[in-house]
Amino acid sequence: MGYVCELGSGYSIYLDNQGTQTMITTVMSSPSQQQQTSSSISTGVWTAPPKIFRTPMGAAIEIFTAQGEVFISVQGNATSVTSETSFIGSAQQMQMQQVASAPSFSTPMEPMSPMLPMQPLKMGNMQMNMNPMEMRMGSVATSTSMSTSSSSTRRFCSQCGKAIEPSDRFCSNCGHHLA
Repeated sequence: MGYVCELGSGYSIYLDNQGTQTMITTVMSSPSQQQQTSSSISTGVWTAPPKIFRTPMGAAIEIFTAQGEVFISVQGNATSVTSETSFIGSAQQMQMQQVASAPSFSTPMEPMSPMLPMQPLKMGNMQMNMNPMEMRMGSVATSTSMSTSSSSTRRFCSQCGKAIEPSDRFCSNCGHHLA
């Protein structure tokens, strides 16, 4: 069972005791974005509900354990253990509510669907096709053949990169055996 404290202006702190670890999740949200940061601090098992105080720099949390009290400073998304206790007298204690767990805002993405083959692109009197590559604007057409034949394909040595002929068994530059 965890606790949440709404500090206002879209800023919330969630606390949860998981064994000897205290999980602290800060959530800052605005209409256009949301940031969530979680950190874990070894505090020991809680013996009483935590207290949270508003401070000029953010918040301070007081955790009660069998080993004593642990004080945690929270400034924005940064958390740290502190020995500072002077805030208790002058700081405002905030109300906390019990919650089942800290929120999780990450939703799994749907798998990407395969890309559809390119269709002819038409804009007004212009049309483009990709295979074979051709472009038509009104009555003017241009096309490029993308066909390749084995006789015009250049080969290169995988060892040194020098151009080789299809009939070569060894590279004339480095002597590498060509497969």
